[in-house]
Amino acid sequence: MPTPKILPCGDSAVTVEFGATIDPDINGMVLALDDIVRSRAPTGLIETVPTYRSLTIQFDPVATDYDALVALLEAETQNLPPRNAVGRRWRVPVVYGGEYGIDLEEVASLHGLTPNQVIDIHSSAVYRIYMIGFLPGFTYLGGLDKRIATSRRLHPRAKIPAGTIMIGGEQAGIAPMDMPSGWHNLGLTPVRPYAPGRDPVFLFAAGDEIVFEPVEASRWEALEKAALAGEPVAEEVRP
Repeated sequence: MPTPKILPCGDSAVTVEFGATIDPDINGMVLALDDIVRSRAPTGLIETVPTYRSLTIQFDPVATDYDALVALLEAETQNLPPRNAVGRRWRVPVVYGGEYGIDLEEVASLHGLTPNQVIDIHSSAVYRIYMIGFLPGFTYLGGLDKRIATSRRLHPRAKIPAGTIMIGGEQAGIAPMDMPSGWHNLGLTPVRPYAPGRDPVFLFAAGDEIVFEPVEASRWEALEKAALAGEPVAEEVRP
């Protein structure tokens, strides 16, 4: 593993970089350090932001002893093992294709596959949530099968619906709300990763896993009704 780098970000944040690739061990080290920092809660800590390969710590520069914070980070990143705890695994229902997944046939054609083969490949993988970002609750998922990895669209769409199941490059994602996107839309889920009026507001967390379950369009109305009523709809299952 590369040696972690501790980088100042202005006068109120510091970033610890663990590498430059999408790798579960690197991400596990990010999440392990995130656990440590939040459990220690240094004076003036405002927020921690874990990403694929780095952790940013935001703090109050008036209340925080910067040198002590850096010393803590230097000590804890020496031989830091990845987080061992297994995150939650969620089963997320998806209606694929047609009006629910308008790019399914195009993606299938690009790879010389049938739409059903794309569905089988996409729904047979176990996806790791590497980070939450871009928009509240947006899930960046690793684990997409290379057989359906697809470059982003040349012309992004100004708006796709909340719950869109999408792929871009070697990543997959779930749209937490209506949003612009240049990724390819394979299906739609009623699950809302982010719902301000629900407890919890954020359903998923970095380190969790997701499996997609194909469901018939005839189930959409009932599932969406449940989601709008505040039910998670996604089922928490064990690995």
